Amino acid sequence: MLRPVSTLSPNAPEAASTAALQVAFAAHLRDPDHVGMPEGLDDRRVAVYRELVFNTIEDLLASNFPVMRSLHDTTAWLALVRAFLRDHRSHTPLFTEVAREFIRFLESRAVAASGDPEWFVELAHYEWSELALMLDTAQVDEVAHDPEGDVVEGVPVVSPLARLLAYRFPVHAIGPAFRPAGVPDAPTLILLSRGRDDEVRFLEVEPLTAMLFERLVANTELAGGACLDRLLDELGRDDEALRAAGRDMLRGLAARGIVTGTRPAT
Repeated sequence: MLRPVSTLSPNAPEAASTAALQVAFAAHLRDPDHVGMPEGLDDRRVAVYRELVFNTIEDLLASNFPVMRSLHDTTAWLALVRAFLRDHRSHTPLFTEVAREFIRFLESRAVAASGDPEWFVELAHYEWSELALMLDTAQVDEVAHDPEGDVVEGVPVVSPLARLLAYRFPVHAIGPAFRPAGVPDAPTLILLSRGRDDEVRFLEVEPLTAMLFERLVANTELAGGACLDRLLDELGRDDEALRAAGRDMLRGLAARGIVTGTRPAT
């Protein structure tokens, strides 16, 4: 008569044997070319699991990193996926976190000087950022704001779904037709935002816009125009034409939903 599983102690021989089998089975699935299949299993049935595990991870990575996939021929891409499955130990079992684990894998390869291009990790992070923002549970309306407020005269409210990304390489331009040969003199700065329509949008910005955005994120008291004036004063840029351009910049951020409006009057 079979005993219910709930009556088994975690230290019982049956539990230890099952755990050992699971570890051996998982090791084989991750690296079937070098780790043999546990004894007593049917190869035809195990082959179903080998294909299912690998194809699921490959499909997930290809959909989350389409540019990265386009930079590899099929053989090279499948080899990279196999290396990820074989060598990387994930910190989470969640499928939604597999893409982040892939970035950690590429980071470890960079440390080990595996020969990947310098910009691999940054490109992967750029592609992952869209997924991360899509999965973000924040909502625009959870931060009180007046959508009709004047962002120059009032205190701007930055969307909780806006992020500033900074890279050494022009990640947004990388593709089969362009692969950076070296580190550019200027960084690439990108504002990433998710609108009320749940569409994720990317906007390449200049350093001044990036600095102003960071000021606005931390600001709770100053009007948008005052934030701009203080920033320009600190930079020694007392230029009225630049101030006018900065005010247009503020209104442009509001038009794109990066700034959702102004703090409502109390």
